[in-house]
Amino acid sequence: MLRMKIVVQVKLMPDAVQAPAIGATLRTVNDRATWVSGVAFAHGVPREYELRKHTYAELKASGLGAQAAQHTIKKVRDAYTTLKANIRAGNLGKPGSKRRVKAESKPIAFRPDAAHPYDDRCLSWQYDAQTVSIWSAVGRLKDVRFACSPDALKTLREYRKGESDLIERDGVFYLIAVCEVPAASVNENPAGFIGVDLGIVNIATTSTGYRAAGRGLNRHRKRQIELRRKLQAKGTQSAKRRLKHRSRKEARHAANINHIISKKIVTTAERTGRGIALEDLTGIRERVRLREDQRAQLHSWSFHQLGSFLEYKARRAGVPLVYVDPAYTSQRCSQCGHTDRKNRVDQATFACRACGFLVNADDNASHNIDRKGKAVWTAGRESRVPATP
Repeated sequence: MLRMKIVVQVKLMPDAVQAPAIGATLRTVNDRATWVSGVAFAHGVPREYELRKHTYAELKASGLGAQAAQHTIKKVRDAYTTLKANIRAGNLGKPGSKRRVKAESKPIAFRPDAAHPYDDRCLSWQYDAQTVSIWSAVGRLKDVRFACSPDALKTLREYRKGESDLIERDGVFYLIAVCEVPAASVNENPAGFIGVDLGIVNIATTSTGYRAAGRGLNRHRKRQIELRRKLQAKGTQSAKRRLKHRSRKEARHAANINHIISKKIVTTAERTGRGIALEDLTGIRERVRLREDQRAQLHSWSFHQLGSFLEYKARRAGVPLVYVDPAYTSQRCSQCGHTDRKNRVDQATFACRACGFLVNADDNASHNIDRKGKAVWTAGRESRVPATP
């Protein structure tokens, strides 16, 4: 059976004795991780086995358990592997750029509340009681309560496998557990595709008629921008704390909206036996030309996150999903195929210069994406069929 990895987040609810112990544990392991990082940097970031020879004894002497010490070393080595991959991919700029030089010139430092991994020897779950037993720097903490939704609890009980990360946000502790859930077999013969057009005024418009309007969301984002501007102007420590809090709150709000939209689209595709066609928007922020007042709207919404939510939900439901070239989807008439920049009268209106077809511009684009999706899927299937001898 095909399986896919997802994460489930639960909120820890420690008592007055457990909470300080958990907080002290996170600060301790991250302080030790920063020290290990300095050792790794000094030795040219050796492999994990060699790094262990330089640091393991000291970590044990500082009070970390065997497993906690191993996880601390592995966390540091993984951080440098990620840094190297980002440098190789050009995510930190070109050689000699200020950002890249800064990243390469000093050891990686870990925040006091950064995530720390726990395996089954350091953390055990009691699902019926909704408690965990967790290792801490002051000893094993038992009967630490946690809260989550019934669906999340069911997923944890049936599919949790591997490590869980302990993190702290605004004084609240969370466990993020890895679960391996079964992925449905992909429907190889979809009854068509649902084209999804992503935008700013309408976050998502589908060829089935569903439209996730962005008017209310854009108002919300404008309010957040104004609040951030006021807090930035103050520049006090309390204002900076509020800025971080509001940033996380807005990110959670955006993720919730993206979850709602993606769930509706995937549910419709699953019910109707169709696939999903999405525009490949890789590099859209660099390609598009926008007015100054539009740039904040484009850069403040996570289209990539919405696409990733659609992708993993579709995989779990067995719904085929394809990415198509977005070129001319907003200029091509979905009725007669005539392509002309002048067909797009304004943001909301599409009027074909050839056949006179008049429709909402996003609806027209979604139907073009729908057709491109069918073509991509057909071409992919034909490429997988062996040639007849």
